[in-house]
Amino acid sequence: MSSLWTPGGERPINTNPPAEPAQQPAGAGPGPELSPDQEEQARQMAHEMAEARAQLLEAPVAAVIANHAFGMYELAAIHITSDDPDMSEARLAVDAFGVVVEGLAGRLGEEIDTTLSEALQNIRMAFVQRTSDLKAQSSDQQAQSSDQGEASS
Repeated sequence: MSSLWTPGGERPINTNPPAEPAQQPAGAGPGPELSPDQEEQARQMAHEMAEARAQLLEAPVAAVIANHAFGMYELAAIHITSDDPDMSEARLAVDAFGVVVEGLAGRLGEEIDTTLSEALQNIRMAFVQRTSDLKAQSSDQQAQSSDQGEASS
């Protein structure tokens, strides 16, 4: 018997399929039948997915990874520049971007590595600056509140 490692421990795998197929409950077919239009739409979607997969296979993996990494960069930037930012969410996006960039350093090609490293440095600086600005803003608001409280006394 084989086993599969999971974070929860080893799990046995039964490599011998059952001798008889499992009985389906009455009325449990493969699903509702599709209309001819729905079948055509499903075929078209399957064809488009096959084309997308073929295009993805043709693309250099480093370029696809860089594209996904820049998605994390953009996600971080959106959170950082929000009018009411959730900096813990921004930090998660920055950290995820950093893990990819630093974890794959030297493996994506010099040009991509340089571009990603510079972007990581910039987004980290933007995060630190925005965090600092928010702290200063919060301190100013607290000072104004205490000044107003003293003036009304």
